[in-house]
Amino acid sequence: MIGLSAAVDLAALVLCVLFLAYVALILVPFLQRTPDRPGDAGDFRWHLILPCLDEEVVIARTVTRLRMDHPDAHLWCVDDDSSDDTGVILGKLQRRDPYVHRISRRAPNARQGKGAALNAAWVELTDWLAEHDPDADPSRVIVGVVDADGRLDPAALDVIAGPDGFGDPAIGAVQVQVRMMNRGLDRIDGGDPAAATRFQRLLVTLQDLEFRTVIAAMQHLRHRIGSAGMGGNGQFSRLVVLNEIAAENSTPWHGALLEDFELGLHVLLAGWGNKYCNDTWVAQEGLPDVRLLVRQRARWAQGGMQCAKYFRRILLSPRIGTASALEISYFLLIPWTQLLGTLVYGAAALILAYWALAFPAGVLAWFTAGAWGLVPLALCFGVTPLVLWGFVYRSRCEPTLSRWQALGLGLAYWGYTYLMLLAVWSAFWRLVRSRDGWVKTARVLDTSAPVAVRSETQVTLSGA
Repeated sequence: MIGLSAAVDLAALVLCVLFLAYVALILVPFLQRTPDRPGDAGDFRWHLILPCLDEEVVIARTVTRLRMDHPDAHLWCVDDDSSDDTGVILGKLQRRDPYVHRISRRAPNARQGKGAALNAAWVELTDWLAEHDPDADPSRVIVGVVDADGRLDPAALDVIAGPDGFGDPAIGAVQVQVRMMNRGLDRIDGGDPAAATRFQRLLVTLQDLEFRTVIAAMQHLRHRIGSAGMGGNGQFSRLVVLNEIAAENSTPWHGALLEDFELGLHVLLAGWGNKYCNDTWVAQEGLPDVRLLVRQRARWAQGGMQCAKYFRRILLSPRIGTASALEISYFLLIPWTQLLGTLVYGAAALILAYWALAFPAGVLAWFTAGAWGLVPLALCFGVTPLVLWGFVYRSRCEPTLSRWQALGLGLAYWGYTYLMLLAVWSAFWRLVRSRDGWVKTARVLDTSAPVAVRSETQVTLSGA
């Protein structure tokens, strides 16, 4: 028993030290970052793809805002055999606006995952360009992906067109910051309702904290070494890069449940650079429901597990630098280290419980005899590295929060991470059972009071 206890304790310590080192590695550069330099969106031609599956609740609002905020961008809306009125709404929007293009997919070719819908839009887009804009330079045609509930910062295209983004001819893809629009803390969403209850708003805010601090810090590290990952919302790629990937792999996007990250890998394997831009954003609906959140993250985790097949290609590719290859490899290992960590920390907890109960004088005497030292150790390794993100969120994202609110958010984020562990185990169980179907996350936006948005298209939710 003593030998097993020592081995488990050593494994737990090693995992803790690695975790602390990684937190420091991503946090320090993030806090020291300098803003990206903006450029001129007019230097490029912009096409935005919106995958749509049963999006009647949000799609008119999204299209209207995108047309208002980005009048020079074409919108390619993929109706992926929706069972609601998504196709009808898109048909009306297309008839009113030549910059809105509806792509209708029907069974048996539809509902094959987000990647398949994006590939269908890429085919339509390239055919349209051949007919309507044959002189377009594919290196200056930028293809973005925006979720059907997304809102893109009005300044986004200028920012990513700058010298730190597509103004650098070596950059093939750019990912912008993702934030949640239904937290109830600010109104960047232009009036969309916040989540209904205090717990739901907390859950959405924790997702916002995760994306705007933890994930942003991870992405900034990748940005510095040229290997930023692409996200499902707010990813932008040069058309020439998508064409190169398709020439080698038949299509730009592929079959993993994490098709966005997979695309980023292919961009790097094709010899281009990826960048992350934290100075502009895309806003989306956060999930105020624990069950839906776990299901969404399980899909993401399973997609990461599927991408493990790229280990060898990444490590051996002459086009990917050593630092980038190591960081990507670490990211691909995250779901597996989370599974391992759950087992190791669980075993350590059971062994500690055994020693406490087996102590001759009882649990209290065991604690006072020296076991109390486990408390600061647990705080140092298990709680503090997560709680500090609440203060980073206050410093970099929400300065109106008090220190006590930041502390409360940090503690809540510590608990939130256990939901992510549940999602990883759910993903592993799906992988073991060979269940890899793509399950769309349901919309939960309350539209009982539709919000009219003025724009060139003059479309409202109530009149679509």
